[in-house]
Amino acid sequence: MSVIYRKAERRDIGSIFKIEQMCFKQPWSFESLYFDICENDISYYIVAETDGLTAGYCSVHLIGDEGHIMNVAVRPEYRKRGIGQGLLEAMTAQTGLSRYTLEVRESNEAAIRLYQKLGFVIFGKRPRYYGDEDALIMWMEAAP
Repeated sequence: MSVIYRKAERRDIGSIFKIEQMCFKQPWSFESLYFDICENDISYYIVAETDGLTAGYCSVHLIGDEGHIMNVAVRPEYRKRGIGQGLLEAMTAQTGLSRYTLEVRESNEAAIRLYQKLGFVIFGKRPRYYGDEDALIMWMEAAP
């Protein structure tokens, strides 16, 4: 399976929106995604393309020399193929920041394992961040 990782463009919003709806209990709206991809100067989105479709995406907000990873999502039928890891590696390579942070559902063991594999460390917890569940706060220092 060949996967291409590239910066998201306006034409990708529909596919990203579909993935949002598939993957999250509280998906971002189409309008929020449009704003983030087309108008928000601090946003950076990467998509993973394979088999002629968008298999996943990753979004980050660029704040100084730090990145706040907003979402990492892979279509269910493309999970466990390394696409999530590829998205994060492409994002860190393309943005070139020194530190990254994210929140993850405490129950999302697969995501936590992936983030730890990439060097993220748990630094704290945000109680009821997702309304129904706590979030773990994770940080990663990028290699120089």
